[in-house]
Amino acid sequence: MVSFQLVCAGFLVCSSAATWGAGTDWLGPTAAVLDPDGKTLYLACERARQIAIVDLRARELIRSYRLKDSPTGLMLGGVPSRLVVTCSGKQNVILCLDPRTGRVLGQWPAGNGVCSPVGAASPNRIYVCNRYDGTVSLMDTISGRELARMAADRQPVALSLSPETGILAVANLLPSGPANKTVVQAIVSLVNLEGFRKQTSVSLPNGSTSVRSLAFHPKRDLCAVVHNIARFQVPTTQVENGWMNVSALSLLTTEPPTLRATVMLDEPWRGAANPSSVAWTPDGQKLCITHAGTHELSVIDFPGLEGRLANERKGKLVADLDFLKGIRNRVKLGGNGPRAMALSHGVAYVAEFFSDSVTAVDLSSSSMIYTIPLANGDSEDRERAGERVFNDATLCHQAWQSCATCHPDGRADGLNWDLLNDGIGNPKNTKSLLLATQTPPAMSLGGRATASAAIRAGFRHILFSSQSEDVVGTVGTYLVSLKPVPSPYLVQGRLSSAARRGRRIFAQGGCIMCHPPGLFTDQNSYDVGTAGPSDKQSDKFDTPSLVELWRTAPYLHDGSAKTIHDVLTTKNHADKHGTTSRLSTGQLNDLTIYLLSL
Repeated sequence: MVSFQLVCAGFLVCSSAATWGAGTDWLGPTAAVLDPDGKTLYLACERARQIAIVDLRARELIRSYRLKDSPTGLMLGGVPSRLVVTCSGKQNVILCLDPRTGRVLGQWPAGNGVCSPVGAASPNRIYVCNRYDGTVSLMDTISGRELARMAADRQPVALSLSPETGILAVANLLPSGPANKTVVQAIVSLVNLEGFRKQTSVSLPNGSTSVRSLAFHPKRDLCAVVHNIARFQVPTTQVENGWMNVSALSLLTTEPPTLRATVMLDEPWRGAANPSSVAWTPDGQKLCITHAGTHELSVIDFPGLEGRLANERKGKLVADLDFLKGIRNRVKLGGNGPRAMALSHGVAYVAEFFSDSVTAVDLSSSSMIYTIPLANGDSEDRERAGERVFNDATLCHQAWQSCATCHPDGRADGLNWDLLNDGIGNPKNTKSLLLATQTPPAMSLGGRATASAAIRAGFRHILFSSQSEDVVGTVGTYLVSLKPVPSPYLVQGRLSSAARRGRRIFAQGGCIMCHPPGLFTDQNSYDVGTAGPSDKQSDKFDTPSLVELWRTAPYLHDGSAKTIHDVLTTKNHADKHGTTSRLSTGQLNDLTIYLLSL
């Protein structure tokens, strides 16, 4: 049961869906939950900062509740039902609403990037991810207190609780180590709820990244995880047959912590890019996966899958792109950008981010039933069109990947890639695209004079497709719109005392000369002593912006520095990268905190 003692007012304003029309806000649904009777669907609309309520019998949006910040997750709990909403933005809070009226029954502060609320076995308690803090919290929903917090790994974005073992599984979006290693992969953290401590973790296959969703089988200790697998070890000379990227489903257990197997979700000549959410039917007979890049829903016959896996050894990566043939149906949806779904009475209701719609799919026949538009008219501007294009894998040859595959949320996948813009055999770390249009040139060696040139080359040499200048231009407009997320190292939005000390060291050590405040780059290239075995000793590397540095590990052009502390110490030969060799441990820590606060 979810209940609250704290009652708040003024956080929401109720609005009628009937007032919406052409030119209204883009909703952008990213989370969905159903009433137990399966007749009402609640949607967290990230872009419009709203909760939208859909009557599935009438097949229409009936009302909405406006929020101050973007909703990032939903859950229903208690009798009568209460809607728990995680919100992230200027504030990070957890709300409890009366779903009938939108009245706020409780509100309390949460960690940076709070998302993915999940009910605990104990009444009045929930778990949430604090994405940008890299932690998971246990919250008491009566007092509003945080009872415990523990470290996950890197950007935890989804949770699921095992019905058999009581272990909490945590999906970590990105790999957390250096990128210049033979093996680089994201992990699933497993939390022992007794004492609320990290029990262990399960490593996903090499190249795993963009781990967006996971879900336990309703009756067994078996967790389904969807993610991308990057073939970062090879030059990006082609895209066919998953040469660069494939989409994957991994199955793991918690007792013992074991990767059971990983299978490809793609087909030999058709990718299934950017899997975004996964869910089981209540009987555990079917497994459903949304594909945000190809606008599809995969419906997998689980007994059939389990039968085929019985002949495979544990932990195997099944690279056969025909492995799911005959036991999986790919359903083309009515909208664009499916990012969330909810299942009830044999129907999957899929929320579509870019088209502001919900598509219903009959799971027995694997066929689309209908699509519900959530707003009237088409109000897509160039920024929204650019983000849609950036995420659309159907613009890639054979739909294997989109721009967002290697740049999730416009940032970076934590991997090194051997792109063709500077020859073969010299892999470079993926760069965040935040401020890319304002800080030319692009690429570590400055191989593209502008972001527009890099976008154009990306379509041609990475997606292996040809797009119009207008399409290229919309992506540029989207990149301009990217805004930095406030650093989790800030204290109430301001530099801590340690960071203020670090700022002085930043200036005194000469860092400020190449990274002046503002964009924190002078847009020039230098030899800072970081060239490695695959680089030319004459190479000079573009000075990157330091804005949102806390989010863009690993560091340096080759991803060889796991932490900023490494950049300042073991990777700063002869003080070519700022005068840091004579700094004390305390000064190094202060400088590190300042840099991570930008």
